[in-house]
Amino acid sequence: MSVTISAKDVSELRKATGAGMMDCKEALKESGGDIEGALDFLRKKGQKVAAKRAGRDANEGVVVALTNESGDTGIILALSCETDFVAKNDDFIAFANSLGQLALENLPETKEELLALPYEGTPLAEKLVEQTGKIGEKIEISGYGKMSGESIATYIHAGSKIGVAVSFKSGGNDDAAKFFRSIAMHIAAMNPVILSPEEFDADFVAKETEVIQAQIKAENDLNESENLGKPMKNVPLFGSKLQLTPEVMAKAEADIKAQLEAEGKPEKIWDKIVPGKLERFVADNTLLDQERCLLSQFFALDDSKTVKSAISDFADAAEIVEFKRLSVG
Repeated sequence: MSVTISAKDVSELRKATGAGMMDCKEALKESGGDIEGALDFLRKKGQKVAAKRAGRDANEGVVVALTNESGDTGIILALSCETDFVAKNDDFIAFANSLGQLALENLPETKEELLALPYEGTPLAEKLVEQTGKIGEKIEISGYGKMSGESIATYIHAGSKIGVAVSFKSGGNDDAAKFFRSIAMHIAAMNPVILSPEEFDADFVAKETEVIQAQIKAENDLNESENLGKPMKNVPLFGSKLQLTPEVMAKAEADIKAQLEAEGKPEKIWDKIVPGKLERFVADNTLLDQERCLLSQFFALDDSKTVKSAISDFADAAEIVEFKRLSVG
């Protein structure tokens, strides 16, 4: 016996699920017009689609970063999909923002705890499966973090492909929110992975220093063999501040003074020259720090300073406690 599917039933199912009109008609037919049965059919269809898409890459999407009204707690979340077309869809963006609000209201510690939270009467993990069935693309939360502290600054890069959250101490400066938002902008652009060199493992530093040395040597060899005419780069002895022991710095200073003496520079002016050359020695031998450590990077808004010195200049007691950067695409 055929079942008559009314436009009203289709409309109600669409409102309840967000599924397309044809999918809702099919679900109602399969369930004999029963709304609950239709909902179950759409959930199962979503699971089938999700299983088919499980191995696909979800390299597009949006990042959401939100703080509470007092600005001392925040979350950052990346919702990924397969195509830029879906990522720019208003419904997808609205869904991502609703997940951000869910996280901010409940403050789960981990992504797994977030996925277990109820969303419109069902666990969020199941809602993502449902969305995969509705959209026809793999949809997943690819990154999540929460933080709390004195103050939180957030920044979302154009296109919502990169987001940053920073926990900071203002140091008593009233312009801290604006300043630390600029730090978040720097993080978005320069992609540091840790706060300071002290977080590095010694073996990692040793291996990465060898990589840096080999890369610069290769660049210099290519420059010379191909007559490219570019300035030859100094091959560093070290890669991180962790390797610049007092003994290393003392030798560097002695070498600089010996060079000045060989050049015939009067000893009375060495005190004016040596500090600058030592700064250059440190800069040349901390390339790993500059690549990966936020406080060691040169500040994008004023490259005459490191991020660390820019914060110190802003306020003596100001500091970054932690940061998190998420990206898609």
